[in-house]
Amino acid sequence: MLDACGGLLPIVRILRKVIWYIQILVPIGLLLYGSIDLGRAVIASDEKEVKAAQSRLIKRVVYAAVVFLVPMLVTLVMNIVAGSGAGDSDTTSWQNCWRASGSQIVITRK
Repeated sequence: MLDACGGLLPIVRILRKVIWYIQILVPIGLLLYGSIDLGRAVIASDEKEVKAAQSRLIKRVVYAAVVFLVPMLVTLVMNIVAGSGAGDSDTTSWQNCWRASGSQIVITRK
């Protein structure tokens, strides 16, 4: 009996958790460091430093949004490719594997 991932389900589960942690913790860290930089610049009362800190904060917000949205965009593209029938004859196997890695239920083939 094969699972949806062809025996790779434990690895896919670990990969899914790592992606989730990156998707949540990296944006939080970027926003936190940006706020700290801006706070230091405001306390220093240096107009030039405040503008530089604002610029860094805006860049970090953009980076945080990109880090948060990239996994969603990749999933969207993969769904479009799987729906078009391009590639292998079993284009939905990656979807079954990804779904199985997110739950405790293992999808099996007979």
